[in-house]
Amino acid sequence: MARVVPSQVVALIDRLFPWAAAQPDHPNDLHQMDYGSLGPVSAIVDMTERVPDEVVTVQGDIANGYYAGLSTLRSAVHAWQSGHQQTYVSRVGAFPELHPITLVRVALAQCPDSVPTPGTAELNFITDAPLRQSIRVDIGAANRDLANGEWKGATVLAGAAVEALLLWAIQDHEQHNPGSIVAAGAALFAAHTLANPPHQNPEMWGLHEYVEVTAQLHLIEPETAIQVRQAKNFRNLIHPGRAARLGQTCDRGTAFSALAAVELVCRDLA
Repeated sequence: MARVVPSQVVALIDRLFPWAAAQPDHPNDLHQMDYGSLGPVSAIVDMTERVPDEVVTVQGDIANGYYAGLSTLRSAVHAWQSGHQQTYVSRVGAFPELHPITLVRVALAQCPDSVPTPGTAELNFITDAPLRQSIRVDIGAANRDLANGEWKGATVLAGAAVEALLLWAIQDHEQHNPGSIVAAGAALFAAHTLANPPHQNPEMWGLHEYVEVTAQLHLIEPETAIQVRQAKNFRNLIHPGRAARLGQTCDRGTAFSALAAVELVCRDLA
């Protein structure tokens, strides 16, 4: 069954029932749906039931309204499909001020499309909350792809998370030790580890520069650098042309290798 995210359901509701986005001025203005709404309501119920529980993050009355509204819609669909064409839907008993379609929309509009999976590293060493959450979402998505056998997604997302973590480590180190990046880059260039001195802006680097500079600065352990170097080549497989030239593909091994690199980097930076 295909995974559905909250924004998809909201978009479908807005397309099928444009009035659902606006709260009526008076409860009597609520739209009354009948048997003729079976198709559209069935589509909304079906899509909503495919939304993973972990992304339904609303609480309190909004969460209660969401589940009450969805249950009401589900019951109406069942009644209509059973031949009870005189079943009408316009409100939920405990939430008379909003239509059940609106209750569902209000809740899902406040839910993220992705959240870190349970067990994802907290990354508390990153003080920038939005950045921390973004990286955690990528790590969670990589683990989810691994569990679903989506090897390329797991490999590439894990590689992206490693890049983001090492970039943060480099920038944080430079902030506390001005000039350290230039010195490390010069040393690596002199030792022929890097073919060229790194760009002055680390955001322009690739994973190769990130791993070598962080290793040079002793921000990650030697075993971690080895693991990241192994994942480095597969991170590049996001580019179809490169993958074709190298004859490389992502598989279970590359996915585990990339995620192992993530865990080791998190361990070293914590």
